[in-house]
Amino acid sequence: MAHVLGQNQYGKAETRLVRITRGGTRHEVKDLSVSVALSGDLDDVHLSGSNANCLPTDTAKNTCYAFAKQYGIGSAEEYGIRLARHFVDDVEPIHRARIRIEEYFWDRIRTPGAQGRFIGSEEVGHSFVRRGSEVRTAEVVWDGSALQVVSGLHGLVVMNSTDSEFWGYIKDRYTTLQEAYDRVLATEVTARWRHSFTGAPGQPEPDWDACWAEVRRHLLEAFAETYSYSLQQTLHAMGIRVLDHVPGVDEIRLQLPNKHHFVVDMAPYGLKNENEVFFAADRPYGLIEGTVHREGTVPVIPVD
Repeated sequence: MAHVLGQNQYGKAETRLVRITRGGTRHEVKDLSVSVALSGDLDDVHLSGSNANCLPTDTAKNTCYAFAKQYGIGSAEEYGIRLARHFVDDVEPIHRARIRIEEYFWDRIRTPGAQGRFIGSEEVGHSFVRRGSEVRTAEVVWDGSALQVVSGLHGLVVMNSTDSEFWGYIKDRYTTLQEAYDRVLATEVTARWRHSFTGAPGQPEPDWDACWAEVRRHLLEAFAETYSYSLQQTLHAMGIRVLDHVPGVDEIRLQLPNKHHFVVDMAPYGLKNENEVFFAADRPYGLIEGTVHREGTVPVIPVD
């Protein structure tokens, strides 16, 4: 029976990279994890062990560092596009490059003013504190002719303490969940959105940082402003809010785990719990996923 080598790729995963831009006394920090995946004329590497067409993964790692030094890191997307184009355009056997980036946020530390009070406090130009669990993401794919850029975030934890219900659902012999007409709705948002930008000649490149901030703002506003009858309804509202307000985005995929908050039964203690004290369960959890895209476009963001 004949065997066929199928789709394959290789690269360097999770290269940790910190770039400090030293502008006098005020420094800027970019903290990234970069994963490179390369595809192309690589059959012989697998079939005969010839490495003639194989760019070492160590070289891919070194390229990440070198590009950070030579060109800086304006945004995760811009940096990813530059890397992807290099691997395809400058390394002959490579026909497709996928760059995945996670960016971790650092905020400046504020210190008391000269009088020892926080009135008139100042930011220290070289001291930072890591910001919570939220991570910015970017994925760039370049095949020599078409560019695909998917921005995103994960670890964005949000909660509505009211304006959420869940009732009218299917009930069978295994259903124990009680209907809720005023519940806590909390989730940890993972979002990925695909830009219409394809890198075609003459097509202006977006302001990646501004676009990312705008999408994040609309996700938060939609979550806060939606009276929710289900997390699915909230997901849809968040998706259409982004597409309605950010014309450069064609598709957004959301993953929303339901971070359940169950009302604690205080009757055994002789107390009445009026929707005030909750048990925050971390697992198992409902996982709500969905894609919202513009009519006439084909969704391409994969389900991970």
